[in-house]
Formats: sequence, C-alpha cells, structure tokens
Amino acid sequence: MLLPAVLVGAGSGLGAVGFRWLIEVFTKALSGHDDYSSAGHAANPYVPWLGPYFVLLAPVVAGALYGPLVYRYAKEARGHGVPEVMYAVARQGGRIPPRVAVVKSLASALCIGGGGSVGREGPIVQIGAALGSTAGSLLRVREERMRLLVACGAAGGIAATFNAPLAGVFFAMELILRDFTARAFGLVAVSAVTASVIGRAVLGDERFLDLAPVSAGHVAAYALYVLLGAVAGAVGVLFTKVLYGVEDLCDAVWNGRPEWLRPAVGGLVLGAILLALPEMYGVGYPVLGKAAVGGYAIGFLLVLLVGKIVACSVTIGIGGSGGVFAPSLFVGAMLGSAFGQTMDGLAPGVTGSAMTYSVIGMGAVFAGSARAPITAVVIIYELTGEYGIILPLMIAVAVATGVSHALSRDTVYTAKLRRRGVDLDLTGPAAIEVRAAMGPPPPALAPGTGLREAITAMIEADAARLPLVDRHGHYAGAVGAAALSRALHQGLSEHTPVETVRDHPPVLLAGQSLQEALPLLSASEGDGLPVLDEERLHLLGWVSHRSALLALHPPA
Repeated sequence: MLLPAVLVGAGSGLGAVGFRWLIEVFTKALSGHDDYSSAGHAANPYVPWLGPYFVLLAPVVAGALYGPLVYRYAKEARGHGVPEVMYAVARQGGRIPPRVAVVKSLASALCIGGGGSVGREGPIVQIGAALGSTAGSLLRVREERMRLLVACGAAGGIAATFNAPLAGVFFAMELILRDFTARAFGLVAVSAVTASVIGRAVLGDERFLDLAPVSAGHVAAYALYVLLGAVAGAVGVLFTKVLYGVEDLCDAVWNGRPEWLRPAVGGLVLGAILLALPEMYGVGYPVLGKAAVGGYAIGFLLVLLVGKIVACSVTIGIGGSGGVFAPSLFVGAMLGSAFGQTMDGLAPGVTGSAMTYSVIGMGAVFAGSARAPITAVVIIYELTGEYGIILPLMIAVAVATGVSHALSRDTVYTAKLRRRGVDLDLTGPAAIEVRAAMGPPPPALAPGTGLREAITAMIEADAARLPLVDRHGHYAGAVGAAALSRALHQGLSEHTPVETVRDHPPVLLAGQSLQEALPLLSASEGDGLPVLDEERLHLLGWVSHRSALLALHPPA
C-alpha cells in the first residue's frame, strides 16, 4: 500500500495545483481581477461599460456553464463535497466514480471564479478522494484498502491546497475515516507529505497567513478565550442552521423546475449580494487576512460575518459547488477580530492583540461547525506558524466543540447526510445499505417465455427464483421453482407463458438499510429478493441469504 499512497498523494498534489490554476483562470475571465473580493466596487476591465454591475451577471454566466455540467455528468459534484466523501467511505466501500474529479474541478472553479462565496477545500477533498478511489479500483484492492486510499487522496488535497500536511492528515483521520490507527496514519501521512512537496515546489512554501508574532497575553485573558470559544461554538451551529435553512428555501422556491437551470437563475440573487458587498466574491482570503490584522472596524466586521454566512448559504442553495471550510474560517476571523477589538476597549490592559482573537476565532468557529477539534487546532497552527497561541487556541476550540455538541446533534457535514436518511453513527445492519449487500441479479425472463424454457433458464442460472420483465424492460414480478413445478404437475402446457404463474415477492430498494431487509429476507425461503431503483422500475441486483451474511461479516 505504500506505493499506491505515494501515487495518490502525487495525484492529489497535482490536482490541487491544477484546481487552483482553474480558479485563477475563471476568476480573471469572469471578474477581470485576480481576486475581486479586495477590489471594492471596481468595474470589470473586459466590460467597463457595465461598471460594478457586472457582478450581477458573473454568477449567472458561471451557473449557466456548471449547472448543466453537474446535472448531466456527476450530480455528486453539487454542494460542498466532504459529506459525499464521508458517505462513500462509510457506506459505499470508498467507491467514487472517476468522473467526479473532473466535473468537480470544473464546476467548483467556475462557481468560485463567478463569485460563488465558497471555499476550495471541499472540492479538492472530493477530487483527491475520487483519485484515491480510482487508484483502488485499478489495483482491485479490498474495501478496507480502498477506504484508506480515499483518505490518502483527501489528505493530499488539503495538504497541498493549504500547505498544511499535518492538517491534511488529521482532516482525513478525524472527518473522513473517523478512526485512528497506526497503519492508517502512516499511509495518510505519506500521501500528505508527497502532495505537500509537489504543492510547495509549484506554489511556493508560504504560510496562509503571515502575521506578526502573537502570544496568549495576560493570564486573565484566558477567561476571554473561554468566552470567545462559547460564542464561536454557537456561531458555528448558526452557520450550519442557516446553510441548510437557505437550501430548503431554495428547494421550495425552485420546486419542480429544471435543476440544470437553477444555478444560472439563482445567480441573480447571488449577484445582488455581491453588488452590495463585493468582499463576498469568491473565497475572500485577502479580506480574511485584512480582518486578522485589524483592518476593519467592529461594525463592518459584523456585516462581513453575516454577509459571508448568507452569501455562502445562497451559493450552496442555488446549486453551487464549493466548500464550507474556508467560509467557516472567514466567519471566525470576523468574529474573533470584532470580539478582540470590543474587549480591548473594555479591558485594554488584559486582552492583548485583536489579531490573537481573530486567529483563535477561525479555529473555534470551524470546530463549532465541523466538530473536529484536532483538525481545528492543527490547521490554525500550520496556517499561521504561531506556536504562541496554541494554549488559548486549544481551550477555545475545546469550549466551542462542547457548545456545539450541546446545541446541535449534527455538524455542517453530517447534517447533509442525515437529511438524506443516513446516520454515520449507526453500526451493524442499520449501517449497511442494501446496495452493499446485493449481488448481480439472475437473468430475467422476457414476456411470453414458456414454462419449460423458464425451467431450463432456472437450471442454467442455478437459481431458485428468476425475475420477470415487461416489454419495456421494467421489473414485472418473479417466478419460483415451486410455482413452475406445481404448474406442470397440474397439467399446464410447457408453452404456457410464465406470467400465468408469477408472483410478487417483497422488493427492496438499494438505499434501504440491511436491518429493514433482513426480516423480509428471512421470510423468502432461500429464494432471495430483488433490489429495485427508487422508481421501482429497474432491477439493480439480488439479495440472498449468503450475500447478506457476507455484507455483515466480510471475509478477512
């Protein structure tokens, strides 16, 4: 597994470099600036007659391009990406279609370049994970190793994107694998290091934030760090609630209309937000950096905080593609800077630098939204290189995580899965979907097949029951060996159409849990049960007692 981990890390590093280049290209093409978030209300030099009003059209043009792309080729590329990777690892054996990497790269780069107020870490996690899954498929590795390669790809993507190899490792372990083992850590670390080396060689070895030295300050300031952690935890939960609330609102408004058109039409709403607050254009790292060093007044910091939550939520709600990790850092920086400036006015001899609170706020809000405290501490340290804030950062992150637990059951990542009926905390049969337990379906009998021909087909398939399809290829019931034998014994002609003796056993859906399927399977007398798609039209597979047992107890 060492060589595959290195190769996946290299692929993720190159993918991160390519993805960042795509973002730069599309941002320049659609805004006329390297990063429009720091350009104020400047005009686009390519269409100067539009003045600042071009931002009304930039998200529309981008949405018109990536909307059909995502809808046609990879619906998994919509949204922020990390929940899809978590689901693939926990429920699908790490299997992610290779096309996801290509579609996600283009869709997210277009979305961010067109003003989408989202981050690049979610896409690069999904891109790297898809590369890892593709490598595992080509090497035909077992599911356990496939999951590891997916985590390697995710870690490599984070490591190369943020020049933060440790953060990449812990992000993959804490959020993707949701488990810590020495073997997994070693392979994920190798992948992250490989990706970081490539990223640094191409993008340079610079810190995300280049700050003046900061320190924890007066011992009494620790009470303020605890308070900031509590507020940040609540803001992290609020961010999650608003994100999915806006998505529900967009779903209700757009109900029944073509999904491929949704990003373009919704882009008008996003454009209006950008016209009012151009700092929300794209990821917004220059704005975050300026806030971290105290470049904004308290009132405007709060406007930016609320604006980022709304702009990110609208971007995701209209069908955009991008991450929520960077927006949570942005919100945390605004909160921390406003908190630090406020406290400095109330107790100037105690608080210390507002910059310290801004950096701590970044980690605490991320911890409150994602509930990944180890990743939060490590990534803030790597992004700043400031060890002097490690103690206040740890206490604020711990408090934020605790507050988040108290206020919400879900994180910004697991909430999306739970809304689909997926609970990653379940174990045993409840955690296994029918699709993971099914085998290929036996050959289906066509309409008009005679009884004798059906018996021959059953013998050749070594099956006790065969499915039937209608002239459109849709599932139309099944016939068992006992029914065929009984019909011939009763004197029916061997040319009698098999439809006369078919029955309709219970059917399973691919997305059902195995726990729901087991009682139905136990009553099937060894014949197994058909698995259909959500429309109950097409036969996807067949669950037998043997396949169910293998899913519950996979061979070593």
